[in-house]
Amino acid sequence: MSKITINDVTLRDGMHAISHQYSQEQIAELTKVLDESGVDIIEATHGDGLGGSSLQYGFSKESEETIIRTAVENSKHAKVGVLLIPGIGIIDDLKRAHDLGASVVRVATHCTEADVSMQHIQAGVKLGMDTVGFLMMSHRTTPENLVEEAKKMESYGAKTIYVVDSAGALTMDDARARVSMFKEKLSPETEIGFHAHNNLSLGIANSIVAIEEGATRIDASLAGMGAGAGNAALEQLIAVMNRLELDHNVDLYKVMDAADYLMKPMMKRPVQIDRLSLMLGYSGVYSSFLLFAERAGQEYGVDARDILMRIAEMGAIGGQEDWIIGVAQQLAAEAK
Repeated sequence: MSKITINDVTLRDGMHAISHQYSQEQIAELTKVLDESGVDIIEATHGDGLGGSSLQYGFSKESEETIIRTAVENSKHAKVGVLLIPGIGIIDDLKRAHDLGASVVRVATHCTEADVSMQHIQAGVKLGMDTVGFLMMSHRTTPENLVEEAKKMESYGAKTIYVVDSAGALTMDDARARVSMFKEKLSPETEIGFHAHNNLSLGIANSIVAIEEGATRIDASLAGMGAGAGNAALEQLIAVMNRLELDHNVDLYKVMDAADYLMKPMMKRPVQIDRLSLMLGYSGVYSSFLLFAERAGQEYGVDARDILMRIAEMGAIGGQEDWIIGVAQQLAAEAK
């Protein structure tokens, strides 16, 4: 079995869990410890990627330039990556990230909208970046449809394609079906990745299933830092991979210590499976909606779980956080 590449998302998806408020000092400290631990790629942008610091998605404490530059300056071995969601970030943002030293770009779209990624993937390839297709909310379509979208990204030049469980809604059978379909239908030269969320407590299990089916890039974060109930926790993932004798570059003790002594004290809200994060996985709602729904529920005096269920019924996808306020207002009016 191939050596597994670990893509750490503490400094990107982990931004969601603290409303994008990492300081420059925290970014530097986290980058250093992740780099020393042996992770292969450190992703560092606003939680919603390049261009994400905005009124709609929440302003980050530090500028995009500061986030990327600080990560690059403090990483001696790991590559620094960025996320780009077309419509939030643009190609000029990607060019600036590249100029700052980012060498990996993951171009992310909703699972049925890969066609909007063509120009951005091609731009990443032209810049000489490790260019990755990232199919979010992969539970929202069938494995057969998902692989057709993956083929589009492959045709645009992406050398790695990810099954992305943005809502933490995939069961192990769901994850297996999607990754195995990628393995069967995509080019043998195309690498397969998997990004888990832990809303149904399956982040580690699904990541291991993905590896069993041929995925060689796996996402994780210190202490599971991330949207919703968080991502697959890096220290837990590495412990399980060690038990299974899977090949990787990460030092277990170093990530254990970093999770307990560095990451957890930074958390403003525990990254855990509670009633709201569980509801994300149950309803299949995008994990970054959690804090928005929680705040709207408090403001309008409605149960945030009802907001999430209504949002799910409406078919909301990533980037439609602005629906939450309207839904909360509607539920409050219906309760009168």
